[in-house]
Amino acid sequence: MSNPSSSISSDESSDQLVTRGSAGSSDLQTSRGNTTIADSVVQKIAGVSARELSGVYALGGGTARTIGAIRDRIPGSSQSTGQGVSVEVGERQAAIDLDLVAEYGVSIVELSRAVRRSVISAVEGMTGLEVTEVNVSVNDIHLPNDDQQDVQEPRVL
Repeated sequence: MSNPSSSISSDESSDQLVTRGSAGSSDLQTSRGNTTIADSVVQKIAGVSARELSGVYALGGGTARTIGAIRDRIPGSSQSTGQGVSVEVGERQAAIDLDLVAEYGVSIVELSRAVRRSVISAVEGMTGLEVTEVNVSVNDIHLPNDDQQDVQEPRVL
């Protein structure tokens, strides 16, 4: 069993990849029909699984968080579960990029490992897709006194 697109020099890793890909293929593509999974589904699963972890304050860059804060103030609106998450989904594989804000004092290395484990486990478990990579970008640190600044009363009435 060889993958025509793989090179001969990496037989061992490509065999492993083909085996894992074949398992996902049999779950999503059968003789009775195909199952396709939308990018937004993978995006939501990855976002929820990353947000659940202790040490992740928020997902998204500065602009996305600002827009999210405005959206949260609108009655009837809900938090975007895909904020800070971008995905590429193929027939059998998915790649995920996460932008997050870490809590101050948390080891960023350990946090990124935990995020990868959680996201890979959730996406592969719920979709049957093989997650090829999870790139974590920490773009800010949330300081404990950041919340106190938001609560201050205005100086002018």
